[in-house]
Amino acid sequence: VKDFDHKDAVTAHLDRWNDEIKADDEAAQIQYSDTVAILMTLVRGMLDAVTYVLVAFTAISLVVSSVMIGVITYVSVVERTKEIGVLRSLGARKKDIRRLFNAETFLIGLCAGLFGVGFTYAVSLPINLILKSLTGIATLAALPLGQAISMVVVSVVLTLISGLIPANAAAKKDPVIALRTE
Repeated sequence: VKDFDHKDAVTAHLDRWNDEIKADDEAAQIQYSDTVAILMTLVRGMLDAVTYVLVAFTAISLVVSSVMIGVITYVSVVERTKEIGVLRSLGARKKDIRRLFNAETFLIGLCAGLFGVGFTYAVSLPINLILKSLTGIATLAALPLGQAISMVVVSVVLTLISGLIPANAAAKKDPVIALRTE
């Protein structure tokens, strides 16, 4: 056969032939082995295993980064206790303080997501040039725009979630006690 389409046509014809022959007449059936299909199944299985491992590592790194963003936001709340007291004494409501810290975590998530997507696009150009010279395929490393946007959205959502507890802690601070802290 010349290509995969012809191979599929031949194997389909052989399968139809074997289906038409009765099970009694095994001598008339054609036995064949499709080595390419076996290899493709093995490669697909290995790629699936690698994909699952990478997804697991990604999930772990997302959890760790979310915890770290929460810690950074909490440290920001602790360091800015006097500022929170001043804002509250000047008339800022609890929800204003909460919004302030949520806005900060939103900006952190947006900048991190845009940086990650921008870095991916910048690195994919030289990687594609190298892979094209090695394999002849020009766009192996590609990030579709829809997936890039969804990654930025996930980044923003995760940072907002991780900043909720510190933002609530900042909003609950008593202005008198906050002004006394040094």
